[in-house]
Amino acid sequence: MASTKRERELARLRAQRQAARRAAAAAERRKRRNAILAGLSALAVAAVIVVIAITTGGGKDDTLTTGASGTPTSASGACSYSASGTASKQVTGLPSTDGPAKKADTKVVLTTNRGEIDLTLHGAKAPCTTNSFTFLAAQKYFDGTSCHRLTTAGIYVLQCGDPSATGSGGPGYQFADENLSALNTSTCTPEKSATAPCQVVYPRGTVAMANAGPGTNGSQFFLVYKDSPLAPNYTPFGTITKGLDLLDAVAKGGASSTTGDGKPKLAVTITTAKVQG
Repeated sequence: MASTKRERELARLRAQRQAARRAAAAAERRKRRNAILAGLSALAVAAVIVVIAITTGGGKDDTLTTGASGTPTSASGACSYSASGTASKQVTGLPSTDGPAKKADTKVVLTTNRGEIDLTLHGAKAPCTTNSFTFLAAQKYFDGTSCHRLTTAGIYVLQCGDPSATGSGGPGYQFADENLSALNTSTCTPEKSATAPCQVVYPRGTVAMANAGPGTNGSQFFLVYKDSPLAPNYTPFGTITKGLDLLDAVAKGGASSTTGDGKPKLAVTITTAKVQG
């Protein structure tokens, strides 16, 4: 009898230990599951934050993106300039709505602390942009301004034309895009655009307008020192005819950011911008 009682007691204790082990194992599984769910939740929140940071940006700076988010707007007919924001440097009036004089090309010389950069602006192809640029140059708007952005990875440009050197400055007016039809968009088929952003190559030596979206051109422009894949959203309006070696040297000096997108380490200041015909 005693032996049987003892066996029952041992069996009861074994059952209790087994139940305790099962309960502990179940608790550990719940703990791991909750930890995984918490991790996934944190990742989801982080993903949302990243998406917001990428898609909303900050401020009203004129930026370059490598993928198109919509169909760009082309200018047509007479030039139109509309007031927008506060000018970063005093500008008197607005450019003439008649556009530039009837000549195909206009030469502009940018004298910088690094040397001379000569531009040929194509008035026949981008009359309103050329008109605005020469208007601002005549008012010495670009004089004494720094080129605030250099990109050395993915796209290869030096961006200038903002007196505030912040990327947010402008002349207090804006105007429509033009000459976008000159860009080779044959690769931007609906089939390809469904899987990847539409991009075209802006060739080395191109002068184009930076913007904050369709129809928001102001004073900021960029100089392409190496073929760059970009969305076909930026008005090409000129060609660099002298000074590419200067840009190559600045690019070799690198950008202030480790991402290859920031202020140039070799500062570039436009001393004067003069229209020479």
